[in-house]
Amino acid sequence: MLVVDDDPTILATVSEALDFEGFPVITATNGAEALELVDRNWPSLVLLDMRMPVLDGWGFMRAVRERGLNLTVVVMTAAADARRWAREIDAQGVLAKPFELDDLLGAVMRLRAPRPCPEN
Repeated sequence: MLVVDDDPTILATVSEALDFEGFPVITATNGAEALELVDRNWPSLVLLDMRMPVLDGWGFMRAVRERGLNLTVVVMTAAADARRWAREIDAQGVLAKPFELDDLLGAVMRLRAPRPCPEN
């Protein structure tokens, strides 16, 4: 599972909660770091902040699509138009910040079914 957020508190809280529940977690603080991790790993789920420095969530998803990848994505944002943003990038879920850890875990359990890794 890949968690992408530029807020160190959110990154730590989310990754620790998932780790505690037994999910393997990798983290990135921006979309560029996340792309490098996606190129080396095949995350079963991406929890993605939309507003980040270097490469934001939209740029990350454009690059993912250009690579022909089909990732399961949950948008994490405090923006009022979170659902519209999720639709714009074809995300499968939305977590409105601040969110409860139960909501996070519910979304993860619902969407974590692994997708086949693309053949290289």
